[in-house]
Amino acid sequence: MINSVPDLLNPNLKAMSSDYLYHLDINVANTNDTSDIQQRFGDVKVICMGGTGFRMQALAVYLSKVLGLPDSSDPQDLCARGHRYAMYKVGPVLCCSHGVGSSTFSVVLHELLKLVKYAGCQDPVFLRIGTCGGLGVPPGTVVVTKDAFNGLLRNEHEIAILGQRVVRPAKFSEEVIKDIMAYGVDAKDGFQTISGNTMGTDCFYEGQGRTDGAICEYSDEDKMAFLKKCHSLGILNIEMEASMFASVTQKVGVKAGDVCVTIINRLNGDQVNITMDQKHEFEQRPFLVVGRYIKKLLQQ
Repeated sequence: MINSVPDLLNPNLKAMSSDYLYHLDINVANTNDTSDIQQRFGDVKVICMGGTGFRMQALAVYLSKVLGLPDSSDPQDLCARGHRYAMYKVGPVLCCSHGVGSSTFSVVLHELLKLVKYAGCQDPVFLRIGTCGGLGVPPGTVVVTKDAFNGLLRNEHEIAILGQRVVRPAKFSEEVIKDIMAYGVDAKDGFQTISGNTMGTDCFYEGQGRTDGAICEYSDEDKMAFLKKCHSLGILNIEMEASMFASVTQKVGVKAGDVCVTIINRLNGDQVNITMDQKHEFEQRPFLVVGRYIKKLLQQ
């Protein structure tokens, strides 16, 4: 396979003499000579993203051990001055927070895609690691997303651009899904890792059919009918980022995957009742899966 640098779909970038990646606090001072950016980030092969800075710091520490890198018990936050996102570099891996939901995620995703372009990264793989609500699977199950559905139960992402409704398909890389399932899963894990569809909504409460938010104008029966319809479409988990993430990476031709652990079975209720210790243990499970996958990927 011939290595390639992402070719972004914005001709305006070629006319920009500089590009300040504001939310990452990274300044590309000269877009015609990005040798400084290439020196800092040119070796990056994998970009891992997750909701919180704390989780990404923990992932960075974990991956440094998995990859046999020098001690990195206190990794440096490369975006600390921006006070918006946190980003850590562990060898050829970036670990960056994206906040909650597609809106905050899309901001940093655009800037990370530009960063790997300016850095000349070869065939980068983008991964999201997080928590989610499960559908018909027990808490603690790791779900590797196939197709991403939006809140309208369509395998697409919808965005308003210049006052117009724009719809794009939302599929993840089959190659990445296959390799994560092949190299990231161990029969001795003590938990199940499965591949299925994911629904990414714009709202945690009403958008996901919860009855415990500040507003609820539907019955419990309506909710259950909706969730069962989701499940009939092969949707095994619900979160707030998958459809946007899949559509953007698919649009620009970058390989990506979404690996999340369930912390509740929504067919049994809306409240998350696991203990904080259980939550922390569950959050380690995608680390195990993704860590094995990344290690194998870097050996190829």
